[in-house]
Amino acid sequence: MGKKTLHITNGGVLTEYLTKLDFEGDMLTWHEMLCVGPTTKEIDNDYFFSIRKNFIESTYNIPYKAEVFKKELDKLSELESYEEVILWFEYDLFCHINMIAAISLLKQKKCQLPINLVNCGKIEGEKQLKGFGELTPEQIQLNYENRIQLNVDDIAFAQKAWRIYCENDHNLLKELIVRPSNYIYMSNCLKAHMKRFPDTRSGLNMMEYNLLKLINEYKIKDRHHLLGYGLHYQGYYGYGDIQIKRIIDNISIFYDEKEEQLTLNRNGHLALEHQKNFFEEMKSDFQFGGVKKLDFQYLKTESKLVNTIK
Repeated sequence: MGKKTLHITNGGVLTEYLTKLDFEGDMLTWHEMLCVGPTTKEIDNDYFFSIRKNFIESTYNIPYKAEVFKKELDKLSELESYEEVILWFEYDLFCHINMIAAISLLKQKKCQLPINLVNCGKIEGEKQLKGFGELTPEQIQLNYENRIQLNVDDIAFAQKAWRIYCENDHNLLKELIVRPSNYIYMSNCLKAHMKRFPDTRSGLNMMEYNLLKLINEYKIKDRHHLLGYGLHYQGYYGYGDIQIKRIIDNISIFYDEKEEQLTLNRNGHLALEHQKNFFEEMKSDFQFGGVKKLDFQYLKTESKLVNTIK
């Protein structure tokens, strides 16, 4: 008889896929997107669910199904009945923040089981990084067979990353960017995270800036068309539809919508060329973990965050 395994997946689509492929063990689906909004170090408690519900529903106008997530997390109360935990998270920032949170929660639950990570991203012979949903059953099986057992240092790395993310000095993540670990995409994800803060030159973050570049370089018909491009060309962010749609709406001061095409206006060109800083125009109370987006700006020349002068 094989080991009794607890699989923690990055979402319902993957849970269904693995179930169809007859993977043995129980599935815990991670119903969260902790790369945006406020977070707390302690995850499975009323305060955590309260702040997440308020953020998700007020920002994206969708219901936060706390009870659904709680039911999944209840499976962690029976860790003694398992022999191993397998994490299924992808190469992007969206998944990596959820992953370090999941690992931290496992340790908060006093998990002493082996924790294995199934990596997903680079596919031999292909240029594009791919998520689990884009893989064939054979590729899924190969990634599973090549899973990595996280060592003590890897676990400590994840716990430290989550602790820093929930606090207010994300420059402390810089040390982790260069620290070796079994998280082969972590460095790229943390670099991408730092660039989510407003650039000191334009006042736009990397996602906002890249969407303007797409408008400038391609014939984009409308916001929905831009959404498709944004999803495809977002690099290591891993954002979903609702997240990118919100950004597209927030940068509408930089483009005009006419004659079935989006075109950059004067402000758009100035921002793209770093000729004017639009920090004041882009102000919002958005938050990444324990840090308000507007409290820091990204200084490209030193690859670090600097305090916003108020």
